[in-house]
Amino acid sequence: MFDRHREWDALTRFAVDPRAGATLGVVSGRRRQGKTYLLRALCQAVGGFYFAADEGADAESLRRLGEAVAAHTGAVAPLSFAGWHEAVDALLALGKATPLPVVIDEFPYLARANARLPSILQNALAPLRPEREESQTRLLLCGSAMSFMGGLLSGNAPLRGRAGLELVVPTLDHQLAAEFWGIDDPTTAVKVNAIVGGTPAYRREFARDDTPAGPDDFDAWVLRTVLSPASPLFREARYLLADEPELRDTSLYHSVLAAIAAGNTGRGGIASYLGRRSGDLAHPLTVLEDCGLVIREPDAFKDNRTHFRIAEPLVTFYHAVMRPIWSDLEHSRDARESRRLWQRSQRRFQSSILGPHFERLCRTWTRHMAPEDLLPDLPHRVISGTVNDPAARTSHEVDIVAYGLDDDNRQPLLAIGEAKWGETMGVPHLDRLRRIRGLLTHQGRPGAETARLLCFSGTGFTGDLQAEADTSRDVVLITPGDLYQRT
Repeated sequence: MFDRHREWDALTRFAVDPRAGATLGVVSGRRRQGKTYLLRALCQAVGGFYFAADEGADAESLRRLGEAVAAHTGAVAPLSFAGWHEAVDALLALGKATPLPVVIDEFPYLARANARLPSILQNALAPLRPEREESQTRLLLCGSAMSFMGGLLSGNAPLRGRAGLELVVPTLDHQLAAEFWGIDDPTTAVKVNAIVGGTPAYRREFARDDTPAGPDDFDAWVLRTVLSPASPLFREARYLLADEPELRDTSLYHSVLAAIAAGNTGRGGIASYLGRRSGDLAHPLTVLEDCGLVIREPDAFKDNRTHFRIAEPLVTFYHAVMRPIWSDLEHSRDARESRRLWQRSQRRFQSSILGPHFERLCRTWTRHMAPEDLLPDLPHRVISGTVNDPAARTSHEVDIVAYGLDDDNRQPLLAIGEAKWGETMGVPHLDRLRRIRGLLTHQGRPGAETARLLCFSGTGFTGDLQAEADTSRDVVLITPGDLYQRT
C-alpha cells in the first residue's frame, strides 16, 4: 500500500471501535484512487464482510447478497431475503459478537435500482432499535459516483446524522505522484502529472508499470501509453464521463469540458465557445461540479468573477489534445504516423496543458508544501486573480495570489506570483509583478505594500533576474526542482 496512511488509520479505528451499537461510514472518491483496495485489505485484515454490488435488478442484488452472507457465515445454503429491511438486519447481525466491518462497495448501483435504500438504512440504524443496539457492525458504504455519494449525508438526506465516518480518498499530490511513478527528474514529473495526474491505477493497471525512463523517453512514453489505441488510458477519459449517472446529455458536457480545456475558464468564455447564453450553463456546470469533474475557483480580486477548471488532468488532455485528432489516432497505421500526430499537437499540449497545469502546481505548492520562510505568515488561500490597470486601460492576470489570515479574520496579502512553464523569466516579468503590487497597494489592499514577489519558471531565469533575487528579500525564484523538494 502506497501512502494512504491517514485513510487506513481512519478505517481501522472505525472498524475495531469497541463501543456498542452498529455504526455507519461512507467512503467516496473519484474512480481509480484505490478505495476498493483499501476496503478489501481492511476486510482481509480483520475478517470483515465485503460485497461488491453490480448494476442489476433489485431481486438479483438481494440474491447475490444472500449468497455472499451465507458464504461468509458458513451456512449450508444461500440466504433468501424478502426485501432490503431483512437484508440490512442480516448485515447488522454479522457484528453481534465483535466489531466487524461490513462493506457494500459500489453502493450507488443498489440505490439506483431501489431509491428507498437510504431510507431503509436510516430506519435500521435508528437509536434504541434492538437490532442496532445489539450489533457492532461497522457498515461502510462506498462509491465513485461523486454526485450521489456527496449527497448521501447532506441537507435533508435520510442518512444525514447517521454516519460516524465520512472518508474521501483523494488523488495523490504531485510530489507523491512522482514518487509513485518513480520519476526523479522534476521536468518529466510535471509533464507526466499534467497528463495522468495523481491517480494510482493509471500506473499499475492502465500503464502496466510503464514509466518514462527519463526526459528523452517522455514522448515515446506518451505514444506507447495514452495515445496508443491498445492502451486502456486511450479511452479512459471518455469512460469517466460515461460512468457518471448524472451526465445524461454527454454531448453537452463534453462540449463544456472542451471549452474549459481550450482556456475558457470564465462562464462567459464557455458560453461563447458553445454558442449559448451564459445563463444556460448554470445547470451543466453545477452537475459537473457535483460529479467532481470541474472545480469552481473564485477570482482573488473580483468577488463576482469565477474561474472553472477540470479536476482530472486526463480529461483535460483528452479534450485539448486527443479529441481534435481522435479519428486519426484510432486509425494510425504505424508508429511513424502516431509520432507525427503527437508532434502536430505539441503547441496545444504546451499552451493548453502544461502551462495551466504548472500554474496549478505552483499554487498547490505555495499553499501546502513551500518552506516556512517563503512567506511572512502561513497562507490561508492561494488562488489566481485579475487586477485592473485603469491608467494603462488593461488588466493583469496574476497566477498566484497568497492570502494570510490574522487574528481579526482579515486576509492580508502575503505574495503575488507569475508562473511560466516554457519561458525563461527575466527582469520584465519582475517589473510586471511590481506594477501589479503597486496597483494593489493603491487600492488599499492590506499587506500589498510588503507582499513578496514569486517567480516560477520551468526553464530558468536570466542572470539579471537572479541578481535581483540575490539582493532583494521580497523576490523569490522557484524552479520545478523546488516544487518537488520535500520540506
